[in-house]
Amino acid sequence: MPNWLDRLWGGSVRVPETKAVAQTMFTLSPLGLSGGAKKGFAALANEGFAKNPVVYRCVRMVAESAARVPLEVRDGDKVLTDHPLLTLLRRPNRREDGKALIEGLVSYLLIAGNAYLDAAIVEGEVKGLYGLRPDRMAVIAGKDGWPVGYAYTAGGKTQRLMLDSEPVARVLHLKLFDPIDDHYGQAPLAAAQGSLETHNAATAWNRALLENAARPSGALVYSAASGNLTEDQYQRLKSELEDGFAGAANAGRPMVLEGGLDWRSMALSPRDMDFLDAKNAAAREIALAFGVPPMLLGIQGDNTYSNYAEANRALWRQTVIPLVHAIVGALGHWLSPAFGGVELVPDFDGIEALAADRAKDWERVGNASFLTDDEKRELLGFGGR
Repeated sequence: MPNWLDRLWGGSVRVPETKAVAQTMFTLSPLGLSGGAKKGFAALANEGFAKNPVVYRCVRMVAESAARVPLEVRDGDKVLTDHPLLTLLRRPNRREDGKALIEGLVSYLLIAGNAYLDAAIVEGEVKGLYGLRPDRMAVIAGKDGWPVGYAYTAGGKTQRLMLDSEPVARVLHLKLFDPIDDHYGQAPLAAAQGSLETHNAATAWNRALLENAARPSGALVYSAASGNLTEDQYQRLKSELEDGFAGAANAGRPMVLEGGLDWRSMALSPRDMDFLDAKNAAAREIALAFGVPPMLLGIQGDNTYSNYAEANRALWRQTVIPLVHAIVGALGHWLSPAFGGVELVPDFDGIEALAADRAKDWERVGNASFLTDDEKRELLGFGGR
């Protein structure tokens, strides 16, 4: 019989005899990513979000924008801005407010492709919401393959969070589409992995150039009539070069050459290697994967949009709004049974980047003489009187 660790990491967990349905815990990798070419959450987070400025800014820009959107509750034809569900979402737990919770959810989605919320249920009521790290979660699938719960591992202990709780399921799993995985989503950062590695390598190369006086290495040519250097002479010369002339502190330091030695540059410049263009191309591909217009990141050579305001509007229209609708829709569907079946909706009217588009909608609907006032109100999202 396999031990506890084998059952946890090997993929199979048998439910106690009192349960009628056999279950399986899928833990092929921290994020359900198969294949050696793909990296897990820890590698993507460390190499991307923690060390790459383009990835960091893309994730923060999308997450902060999504967290700015106010939420409303619709109960039939009524639009409410004060409701127990909104109170919960404004202060989901003692450690963070609603904006911080949404920022964390969006950030996990972009880096891991998965995000999880745990509902604190006390006496049949949802009293709190907590974000969970995706690399600590594993799907527990039933006999039919559908998830029946999740296993959360932290501090050497594993807790089973089953989905049969009342009045709502214990865990909400948000994920981005992955065509080859039944239970986990694919992160945009995983799709941009090659560009991320290229950009990081270019940054490391640039730093190495700066540490060597911002120029490629050259060659010391020994042309004395006495022949080649002895082994002791070669090692001494190499040591003196590394100690006295390599590194940023020694940049520009004059070199004194003994008889028979001549310095010849290798004539390999960053421009000859198309270094900057390759780095900018990698940055644009990373931004593309996250749905962020490169102009907003200050990437040189990108003139896709005529101005900054247009690029910012494209960020909202193409990336933030669809993502907010998906997250809010999932939240509302999950929590609605515990709050009287109301509908949770986002309110984009107060977003400055969308003010011009909103004004055009008002003008177009207002000039439609064939519509009644109630129809105009409904089209603009206010509902009929």
